[in-house]
Amino acid sequence: MNLRACLLGVAVLAGCAPVGPDYQRPSYELPGAYPGPGAAGDAQAAPLRADWWTLYRDAKLNELVALALDRNSDIRIAVARIEEADANLREANATFLPQVDLNAVPTRSRISSTLATPLPGTVPAVRNNVRLSASTAFELDFWGRLRRGVESVRAQALATRYAKDVVALSLAGLTAQAYFSLRSLDAQVAVTRQTLTSREEALDYVRRRARGGIASDLDLSQAESARADSAAQLKDLQRQRSLAEHQLGTLTGRLDLALDGGDLLALPVPPLPPAGLPSALIERRPDIRQAEQALVSANAQIGVAKAAMLPTISLTGSDGWESKALSSLIQGTSNIWSLGFALSLPIFDAGRFRARTDAAIARERQAVAGYQKSIETGFREVADALSNAQQSAAAEADYQARVDASRRTLRLSRLRYEAGYSAYLEVLDAQRSANDAELAFVRNRQARLAASVDLMKALGGGWTAEPAPRP
Repeated sequence: MNLRACLLGVAVLAGCAPVGPDYQRPSYELPGAYPGPGAAGDAQAAPLRADWWTLYRDAKLNELVALALDRNSDIRIAVARIEEADANLREANATFLPQVDLNAVPTRSRISSTLATPLPGTVPAVRNNVRLSASTAFELDFWGRLRRGVESVRAQALATRYAKDVVALSLAGLTAQAYFSLRSLDAQVAVTRQTLTSREEALDYVRRRARGGIASDLDLSQAESARADSAAQLKDLQRQRSLAEHQLGTLTGRLDLALDGGDLLALPVPPLPPAGLPSALIERRPDIRQAEQALVSANAQIGVAKAAMLPTISLTGSDGWESKALSSLIQGTSNIWSLGFALSLPIFDAGRFRARTDAAIARERQAVAGYQKSIETGFREVADALSNAQQSAAAEADYQARVDASRRTLRLSRLRYEAGYSAYLEVLDAQRSANDAELAFVRNRQARLAASVDLMKALGGGWTAEPAPRP
């Protein structure tokens, strides 16, 4: 009856709620919509897409992102960290079960025959002893120390998965940005080549006029300078393209990557979400989820620290055989066993365990601040990306108007120069303005694409205009 009562008490104590605070997500008030013009959006109308880069409908971009997600070293590091965290979680779960050790101890020893009390004649000085036993030790989790430890390790394992999502999202974004930068440089190289061809033709025209005595040496020198400037600009753009190609090779794990030229303006820009997209979408970001799991882990560590100040109760036991000869080892009279009960309670520690608990509480407060900071950073990144995407899209018409006007100005300035109504300097200014306008238009398209990539990353994966399926 006493044994039953003891076992019942052990079961009741083992089932007690663990010490320490249970996790509750901190409340944080965010605006209902991101700043900017437009009506508030609907979170259900903006599902995330894991393959958001496919919205640009570029087969080469899809191939590069797939290579990066498969071969990049940062991804492999993140996967290895997940495997490490899973192993740590299995180890933590194993603490709930007793550990059984098999011990085999064969010995041969000699006892001194010159002791103060001499050995009886029937006792040999040299003897054999063989012991074979199984022992175990099992801590009873009365205060939930082990359960809080598993809770902490489980949160860390989840955090590594979200960390891999962060790495994958950042890697896909970097690859897309580098690819768009390379395509922008392709377009700028094409524009500069056209400008160089135009200036070479103008230089030949001025040379012919100079030989005929119509153009001055000043016009010829200005035309040669303009042609040399375009040639140098073209070489610098080609150098920048090589650097962008090298970056893509590093990101994709193909150091010998070589890409043919492409057309930046042929890439479609994915649709933008409304400016008032609900801020609740920010909870989908993997970095915020990672920060929350760090907070969960820190919160559980408070319970681990508090349980260390309470008694530790363990059960120990062993069972086996011991004999002087191997042939008689497993006889019934050779059986040995022991059963023990251990209780350990810190009486005086000079405040060591209290300090560890206070440190755990302080780390939990740091994790709360880190979680809130990640929310604020994510909210700002979405708002910034929305503003950049909207403004660059709105400015594209202005840049196109500038290109059209500068082309007309260049055509008219050439006609005026050929007719003798103006100096060649006017043609040079028109050429420079036309070249700048063309490059500015290309760079604004690149900025528009870059802003859309930033928005995809800020939203935690992407956005699509397709309606979400009804449950």
